[in-house]
Amino acid sequence: MRKKASSLLLLLVTGCAPKAPALPSGASTPFPDFQSAYEQATTACRATRTLTASMALSGRAGSTKLHGRVDAGFEAPARARLEGIAPFGKPVFVLVVDGAHGSLVLPREDRVLSDAPADRIFEALAGVPLDAAALRTIVSGCGFGADAPPSDARRFSNGWASATSGGSTVYLRPDGSAWQVAAAARDSVNVFYGDFVSGRPSSVRIRAESNGRVTADLTLRPSEVEVNTTLDPRVFDIRKDLPSKPVPLSLDELRRAGPLGGG
Repeated sequence: MRKKASSLLLLLVTGCAPKAPALPSGASTPFPDFQSAYEQATTACRATRTLTASMALSGRAGSTKLHGRVDAGFEAPARARLEGIAPFGKPVFVLVVDGAHGSLVLPREDRVLSDAPADRIFEALAGVPLDAAALRTIVSGCGFGADAPPSDARRFSNGWASATSGGSTVYLRPDGSAWQVAAAARDSVNVFYGDFVSGRPSSVRIRAESNGRVTADLTLRPSEVEVNTTLDPRVFDIRKDLPSKPVPLSLDELRRAGPLGGG
């Protein structure tokens, strides 16, 4: 009989979610200076090619409250390594992504999910459909990035400004004489930034909705952040993490064991 992917429960605890943030709405006016404001706000994050961090995770996915720590490494354009750290012993999970697909190991059960869509793995783990490229730009402070020149730039009554780019919307807020990336939105996912230190956010809140219902509301608090250091290629090689006798894990099984599956 196959082992159930039960070690994910090590990340599930009770807790209270903070008040939900909101994007600006209502009356707005054209903002022709958005491009220069955006370039100023994203100078640091746009230059991020690699990033490593230890991230405290809290919040909710579905009806499940989450709390834990994830050690992460990212390399542009679409490489990532995420380890769910337990209070003791082996990691809860190891996820390695290279491009559109990734592989997941649950070391405590020797379960292995091989070559699955990266955004679907992350959705099963945390309730948010994000791939490695989006995770890197989100954690670095650039929202979903800018694949095209910003258009439809607007300024709101609270001082925020927004524009669309590459299928997403980015929101800026003034900080004295400078600008910060305050939030970003793409499809059903919104990202909010706060607690800036030396120009980088130290809290990243990610909310996902489906059919008008919040499916995930997570806060990441990166620490020990290192940017643009050279990462050993073996960081993104899942083979060194594979158990000697792996037990196959399907994406459906992972969904059922994860926070959206109800165990």
